[in-house]
Amino acid sequence: MEFLDARRLTGPSLLFDGPGAILDIRCTSDEAERLVPAWEKHVRRMLTELSWTGCDLRTLQLSGGVSLAFTAPIDALYAATEINEWAWAACNSELNGTDSPDFGRSRAEIQASIATEANRELMHLQDLATRRGVTLLWDDDEVSLGLGEFSRTWPARELPDPNVLDWGAFQDVPIGLVTGTNGKTTTVRLAMHILRGCGRNVGVSSTDWIAVNDHIIDRGDWSGPGGARAVLRHEKVDAAILESARGGLLRRGLGVQVADAALITNIAEDHIGDFGSQNLKELLNIKWIVSRAVKDHGRLLLNADDRLLVDRAEGYPGELVWFGLDSRCDVIQSRMKAGELAFVLDGDELLLIHGAMQELICRSHEIAITLDGAARHNIANALAAAALSWCLGAPLADIRVGLTSVTQDDNPGRCNVYEIDGCKVLVDFAHNPHAMHALFDMARALPAKRRVLCFGQAGDRPDDLVRKMTRDAWAIGLDRVIVSELAIYHRGREAGEIYDVIRDELMRAGATADSIEHHDQELDSLAAAIEWAEPGDLVIMLALGGAAPIQEQLHKLGATST
Repeated sequence: MEFLDARRLTGPSLLFDGPGAILDIRCTSDEAERLVPAWEKHVRRMLTELSWTGCDLRTLQLSGGVSLAFTAPIDALYAATEINEWAWAACNSELNGTDSPDFGRSRAEIQASIATEANRELMHLQDLATRRGVTLLWDDDEVSLGLGEFSRTWPARELPDPNVLDWGAFQDVPIGLVTGTNGKTTTVRLAMHILRGCGRNVGVSSTDWIAVNDHIIDRGDWSGPGGARAVLRHEKVDAAILESARGGLLRRGLGVQVADAALITNIAEDHIGDFGSQNLKELLNIKWIVSRAVKDHGRLLLNADDRLLVDRAEGYPGELVWFGLDSRCDVIQSRMKAGELAFVLDGDELLLIHGAMQELICRSHEIAITLDGAARHNIANALAAAALSWCLGAPLADIRVGLTSVTQDDNPGRCNVYEIDGCKVLVDFAHNPHAMHALFDMARALPAKRRVLCFGQAGDRPDDLVRKMTRDAWAIGLDRVIVSELAIYHRGREAGEIYDVIRDELMRAGATADSIEHHDQELDSLAAAIEWAEPGDLVIMLALGGAAPIQEQLHKLGATST
């Protein structure tokens, strides 16, 4: 057995809907069978000694381990985590013969932590907010009531007198949640563009940044609860779109309890092998957390072309909305007969269908980022964004205007095409098998005399996966491959090791030695590709290290957007 992590859960998670503390242990299933009852025994003993009541204990068996958690008040989560750490030490002693922690000393230390962490004013305010139906957001530093333009925020230790608050002033704003493996960021950007066209002030948290309209507040990965709170406390926001990625959902839980719409784009291989997401079923369970925020009062938006999502939707008690690339598929047809909404592609027409009602949104070639329909994954993203925007109150006419007015500059780093000296350069962030397949399909559909691919792979991907993606890449009809091997993506491998795997597989697939090139930096790979390319050629640049430096260099070279 191996201790992995003990941490706080601040929102809905895999195990329950409220806050609590979780313990992750890597172990075999036989070890888990011995560990779970021992953990429950020790946790209950400590809780009883502390006179701590009302806790719900939960365990979750995972591939390669187990998660053990219990609910706790929001002003006692650090202390709850200490209880879990002590319980693990006690279990390790009982099951593996390690030194036993002193119970009396541990109890006294945890008791002191409870006293230090306690915030009675916060708990009273939370109780009043719950009873009045007012949203309360909290963290270590701040507490807020209401959302967006209807919110007010105070330091966590300087809370207002509830008796003087104008409780009627605290209201909510529409919230859309977006999760899935691929397409999240593009869908968020499209939906934001649509809602802005409706005159909304849109706050966004994503893997790229926190932003309100065109103003970027902070760059970085803000796809967890912290990003959600930052957006929902902003005084200008009257609609919010919150990207909810796997990491944040696992580590802290969902950033909100309730939303108006929750979208799951797809479930595909990415981060497979990490604890908690060892396989697609576990990954689906993580993404499905967002469904709980809309089960009673919102809508869950699902990809009808994803079999895992279709199967999981069976028996879902809330309202469903579907999107998909084939209006005639069995899933869409059966769901429409059941009275559910669908945003679908029929030929080249994007349609909203509800029962006998059918309305044209626009045509796929009218959406610039679909590259005249070649980028089918962006047609799917457009349908998803249309569905999300509609669920957040956007009229169909504004959705039509939004989709047909968006440019590739509104979606940097995702399926961007430039022209330089008569050749085209396709830049994309695709980094996992599903995204790369979509990009390869699009690249194959783009007319070109010759094609050169610049790409790399992270060292933590297994050899068989690297080889498969290399074969798939060569199969689109490449004339040259330039491998980029960034040092920050070695991830435990020696320099040149990933390149050797890719080169070997390319040679097996039919490439010649002189058609393969190797560079340490992506900018060097780009320069080599442009030097090799002639008018009519296509350069495919997969920017593993980020698209911004690539785009900046292209602009310096005089490239223009197509």
